[in-house]
Amino acid sequence: MRLLCSAILRLWGWKTTNKRPIDKKAVVIAVPHTSAWDFIIGKLAFSSMGIPISILIKKEFFKFPLGPILRGLGAISVDRGNRNSTLIPQLVNEFNQREEMYLSITPEGSRSKRDKWKRGFYEIAIAADVPVYLGKIDYGKKECDLGERFVPTGNFVKDIEYIQTRYKDVTAKNPECFSWGEKFYGDK
Repeated sequence: MRLLCSAILRLWGWKTTNKRPIDKKAVVIAVPHTSAWDFIIGKLAFSSMGIPISILIKKEFFKFPLGPILRGLGAISVDRGNRNSTLIPQLVNEFNQREEMYLSITPEGSRSKRDKWKRGFYEIAIAADVPVYLGKIDYGKKECDLGERFVPTGNFVKDIEYIQTRYKDVTAKNPECFSWGEKFYGDK
């Protein structure tokens, strides 16, 4: 599978940094997220590097016949309509039950331009006591990078300001939908 994914990426002109995380468990943010192609390119990149990535998808998509396919792709079912804050404990439990887990989250939360990033990725990393890797999908360079390892300090504002600086030179598929330089002190 690794060779096939690498071949597809090369055929499309993409490259990866081909490095693996030093941790067995981590949150990997995928930035920018302005196109459905981000998932496809990202999944191919992670697979080519041998990184078993998990993603969150709303539970409504897990009905037959998509359910088994999504689970095979590493998807975790979440109830986005449940506002009782059960998501973070659910994901901490997933981290605790697995020997290896890399959870990919898009802080933008949408492919449309947003005023704020969602801060759930940060809260999950703190609650699960795992680092955050600052993953990048750069359409300008046609490069996917696992990114820098970052350990949250607990000071969200300071940390998010630092994290944002790591994306200032990254080109999104749809640059008009990516707003890396704004103050993203967002909601969950």
